[in-house]
Amino acid sequence: MPLLHPQSLRHACFEFQTQRSNSTKRLLLSHKFLQSQSSIISISRTRILKRVSQKLSIAKAASAQASSSIGESVDKTSEKDVLKALSQIIDPDFGTDIVSCGFVKDLGIDEALGEVSFRLELTTPACPVKDMFENKANEVVAALPWVKKVNVTMSAQPAKPIFAGQLPFGLSRISNIIAVSSCKGGVGKSTVAVNLAYTLAGMGARVGIFDADVYGPSLPTMVNPESCILEMNPEKKTIIPTEYMGVKLVSFGFAGQGRAIMRGPMVSGVINQLLTTTEWGELDYLVIDMPPGTGDIQLTLCQVAPLTAAVIVTTPQKLAFIDVAKGVRMFSKLKVPCVAVVENMCHFDADGKRYYPFGKGSGSEVVKQFGIPHLFDLPIRPTLSASGDSGTPEVVSDPLSDVARTFQDLGVCVVQQCAKIRQQVSTAVTYDKYLKAIRVKVPNSDEEFLLHPATVRRNDRSAQSVDEWTGEQKVLYGDVAEDIEPEDIRPMGNYAVSITWPDGFSQIAPYDQLEEIERLVDVPPLSPVEV
Repeated sequence: MPLLHPQSLRHACFEFQTQRSNSTKRLLLSHKFLQSQSSIISISRTRILKRVSQKLSIAKAASAQASSSIGESVDKTSEKDVLKALSQIIDPDFGTDIVSCGFVKDLGIDEALGEVSFRLELTTPACPVKDMFENKANEVVAALPWVKKVNVTMSAQPAKPIFAGQLPFGLSRISNIIAVSSCKGGVGKSTVAVNLAYTLAGMGARVGIFDADVYGPSLPTMVNPESCILEMNPEKKTIIPTEYMGVKLVSFGFAGQGRAIMRGPMVSGVINQLLTTTEWGELDYLVIDMPPGTGDIQLTLCQVAPLTAAVIVTTPQKLAFIDVAKGVRMFSKLKVPCVAVVENMCHFDADGKRYYPFGKGSGSEVVKQFGIPHLFDLPIRPTLSASGDSGTPEVVSDPLSDVARTFQDLGVCVVQQCAKIRQQVSTAVTYDKYLKAIRVKVPNSDEEFLLHPATVRRNDRSAQSVDEWTGEQKVLYGDVAEDIEPEDIRPMGNYAVSITWPDGFSQIAPYDQLEEIERLVDVPPLSPVEV
């Protein structure tokens, strides 16, 4: 056996230990490497699972959103289908469809069940075509392939005055005020006023009657309310009207005074107080039984009450026409449109023949000469006179009679004409923000023209702009900015508008004055950006 040198042995042992140490280190490093790789794999796995989970959540959300979008798209498509079907129904008064008129409210659709519900909100509960609207709406919507059930409800807009200005409290919630006038006594004006009022009430409207004849009030004879005395609200100092069959009534005859014996100015004050301090509440129509004549009382009524329209009553005699013509001219000057003529006591039938004891032509002459569009004939009937004396109007005591049908036609005419007038008045003067011009289309005129706002403001003729004594102009040309714009334009009666300017000034601009102002001719076209 060979012998090893001790030095060589020590060297071999050292090398062996070194190799073993290096192997151990390598093993340790390998172990750590494996541990780190395992940790990395674990971390990567966690991250991958987390990312997968996030992507699944995003996918679910996208799916839900897509599903919701599809449902919303389906709902919008269904809504368009329903509105398109309803747009086939045309309002005969406005000449446009009920969707454009804004009548369709509270539209609800459940396509899964095939159910559609909506509300038709009309301008007045006395709308003469409301049944046609309801039936037609049911018909056109039910014709859609997916619709199985249609639920239509009918309603009417709350009573509200269309005119601007500070109206007296009593008149602030009345939509339409109708004057029934003749300017001649004994022609049956009160009979027409009362029967017209109860016809409108029978059509579903909220109605009141104001008997403006202080010298000879007729209302206490023609109706028979339980309480024949007007009451006073002690706290508000207002008058509480009496009622008969749902119609509110006010007459000097219910004041416990009988007939008045007083001078004209006192009568005007009494009428003003009775009309404006009465708690009329919400009314669709207030019918005013005008006294005969064209004096202070009539002018006071026309100035205090923003009359919507007038109904003229006459008889066949020529003398009646002469007096009635004065009343029509009065209303024309006050810009109150006369919408119908009622020719009373025209004829009677006996022995198979028709007799005209007072002649013919007075009503036709009024229609022809003044361009009033509608004429209604009332015969001589004992029942019509008797019903007035008994306290029960003819349209209530015998609603199927020929006379009642004539009043029904008159009521439909009044409702339709008032709706047209309100529409014309509300859009007569408007401000076009794009053109920066005031649009004017005076009622009963087809002409539309444009005015520069600054020109309208400079043409104000009130005491704030012009000295009443000297005629000197207080507001000079340069005082009004060239780019001034109106803040608000609202109708004021049938003759003018109230324009509110940025400085707080409220200008009353009559239609006649607006028609005389210099007009805009060359209006620059709008750029696509401005449009």
